[in-house]
Amino acid sequence: MISIVLKPGREKSLLRHHPWVFSGAIGSLEGDPRPGGTVEILSGERGFLGTGAYSPHSQIRVRVWTFQRDQPIDASFFRARMDAAIRSRAARFTGKEGACRLINAESDGLPGLVVDKYGEFLVCQFLSAGSEHWRAEILDQLQQILSPAGIYERSDVDVRLKEGLEPRAGTLRGALPPELLPIQEGPCRFLVDISKGHKTGFYLDQRDNRQALADYAHGCSVLNCFAYTGGFGIWALRGGADHVTDVESSSGVLERAARNVEINGFNSSKVDHLQGDVFQVLREFRNFNRCFDLIVLDPPKFVDSRNQMLKGTRGYKDINLLAFKLLNPGGILFTFSCSGLVPPDLFQKIVADAALDAGRDAQILRTLTQSPDHPTSLNFPEGAYLKGLVCKAH
Repeated sequence: MISIVLKPGREKSLLRHHPWVFSGAIGSLEGDPRPGGTVEILSGERGFLGTGAYSPHSQIRVRVWTFQRDQPIDASFFRARMDAAIRSRAARFTGKEGACRLINAESDGLPGLVVDKYGEFLVCQFLSAGSEHWRAEILDQLQQILSPAGIYERSDVDVRLKEGLEPRAGTLRGALPPELLPIQEGPCRFLVDISKGHKTGFYLDQRDNRQALADYAHGCSVLNCFAYTGGFGIWALRGGADHVTDVESSSGVLERAARNVEINGFNSSKVDHLQGDVFQVLREFRNFNRCFDLIVLDPPKFVDSRNQMLKGTRGYKDINLLAFKLLNPGGILFTFSCSGLVPPDLFQKIVADAALDAGRDAQILRTLTQSPDHPTSLNFPEGAYLKGLVCKAH
């Protein structure tokens, strides 16, 4: 087998079963692997460490498939890993319109592979050279295990460029999904655009946090920032909110948010859909002394690389400061960061500084993270990317 030999002393993370080998840790390459091809990983003393997929264009040069010696990487390997991941979510995706993440990349032992279920359709992302190399076998196994109506690809993300792969999207197997696919989330229903929506169509990682919001929403005026198709707003109405204001930059997305209000049977007069830049809208509300009982801040990723850290943390500080200024006494703030490079302690400090600068005392009532169908391997802390705080402002 083709081998990667590490520099002396660079095997510590692999001994802890972290699944990444960075280019700077490699001492030599024995053989000529293809992109995504299987390589054996050896220590500087030539001890076996694992077997992984080679990616010549990425700083993450090898992603580990297995730490077991003599475990072949073949269709049977993928079948076993995928079976285990899907079985672990069995209770989460029962029903014709259930939605759930079935395979969560490194944290399910399948680096670079994401598979989400929306009703009878699957949506895949092949995000690494290794998952791309095995895509045909992966699709075959998904078809055999789940027999979906169709499998759609949403690998139209910039991270593929780091792997030397072009973005791609489209139907891979079976039927083309409808333009808007209905899904069920507890008592709530949503219309999902698999082909053009954010991520794979919906923010499945916020499922439990949306449900948690309902416990705080009764009788509240709610401001739902970066609302997308109104998920938090729908759950606020389910919890008995008096009024919801959804703020989003896209008119098309807000049209779907309005459809979601309609299909859930809520009175449309209880929801405003406001198109605009959230930062600007918050400042306008501040200038006009408009306040709310509950505010949700669920922004996109502000920090995508370390050189964006300063700008990104300033963005988080700005929106949280404005939100604290807009909260009524005793008001509740649900605030999130999906930037994996921002650790939880830093995010909490940013929110604390924002409250201080806004002249508000605040308590943390709950800490939040991604839903259980987005698990994090203990040996892969990078998988814990979503951080949330529920704060009460005084």
